[in-house]
Amino acid sequence: MIGEHAAAGTVSTTRVRRAAIRSQERAAAELFTALYPRLAGWVRRLVDDDGTAHEIASEAFTRLWARWTKVEEPSGFLYVTAANLVRDHWRKLERERRALRRVTTEEALRPQPQESDPSVRMLVQSLPERLRNPALLYYYADLPVREVAALLGRNEGTVKADLHAARELLRAKLGGQHDRIS
Repeated sequence: MIGEHAAAGTVSTTRVRRAAIRSQERAAAELFTALYPRLAGWVRRLVDDDGTAHEIASEAFTRLWARWTKVEEPSGFLYVTAANLVRDHWRKLERERRALRRVTTEEALRPQPQESDPSVRMLVQSLPERLRNPALLYYYADLPVREVAALLGRNEGTVKADLHAARELLRAKLGGQHDRIS
């Protein structure tokens, strides 16, 4: 008899818990339906972006749901949480702007690398076609020797020899102007 009574109490407790959970979920859904559009609209005016506004409003509701049983005033909690998230959003934007300004300033102050020396470009263009094509494909198109050989229909060893000959020709024409051509 005691066992049956205990089992009935467990079933009854389970039903009460389920009913309480359903009641909480219903209350949360009603609160969401009532406040979400207004909250998202308020956030939208603060951040000037629909997507961000919806993300922030949704995050505020997610945080509310995580503390649902501990929050006495859900509406106030939502607005305070959304305001904090908006402030975090603004801080993030400001950090990004500062980083962008810093990079832009550093770029402006950094001496700009000059384009390839026109004389080198002219010298490469003046190479015989047999040497010019592998040099352009290897050094300027950044293709590996294997692909250069396939494109030109030559053996890899021939391409390597042509690249060596092109470097030697350029080195001789440049004289001491460039320390190393490799």
